[in-house]
Amino acid sequence: MAAGRGLRMSPLTDAIPKPMAPFNGSTLIANGISLLVNRIENIHITVGYKGAMLAQHVIEHGACSIFNTEGKGNSWWIFNTLLKDLDEPLYVLTCDNVVSLDFDRIEDDYEALGSPLCMVVPVRPVEGLEGDFIFQENGFVTRLTREESTGIYCSGIQVLNPKRINESIDPSDSFDDVWQQLMAKRQLMTSSVYPDRWFAVDTIDQLTALNRSLA
Repeated sequence: MAAGRGLRMSPLTDAIPKPMAPFNGSTLIANGISLLVNRIENIHITVGYKGAMLAQHVIEHGACSIFNTEGKGNSWWIFNTLLKDLDEPLYVLTCDNVVSLDFDRIEDDYEALGSPLCMVVPVRPVEGLEGDFIFQENGFVTRLTREESTGIYCSGIQVLNPKRINESIDPSDSFDDVWQQLMAKRQLMTSSVYPDRWFAVDTIDQLTALNRSLA
């Protein structure tokens, strides 16, 4: 998912889309794609702000398709693109997450949970990074909120089945609403597997600090 405006990273994002912010000698999104291409056969990217520039960039780095979601909500693509007919697990990642994932363990955990309509991958809260706290019972997510805290965040990483979601809930442009509907059906679960590394880049200062830590 790479369609956002990235207002908090202005003035950098006045010239380029946030996913193309410089990172580790490349860009945020190219770095993310490089971690996937040897494992994930089909990589689909949602674009919006400065979409033509970003589309060219990600195709050059191995993306197989682009969905223009400009002006749409963050879950619009589930219900309104060809992906809606995909009846198999699909990873959802955001362009501003710098992550290292153990795909085998995540996939084993997804199957062990009964292949729910959606499984979120949690992370431990990181000081200075905002996130939705996960409340859960026996793996079932019961609430996502920023009003109260728990020991785990919703990282933005998910495994979901688009076709089954389309068959089970009302279409929505918002993941918040999608998650609420799935929670009501006890089909939103949380993984017991955490990323080996996770950091969300929301500001120029965070991007600078992350690049410095790698240098």
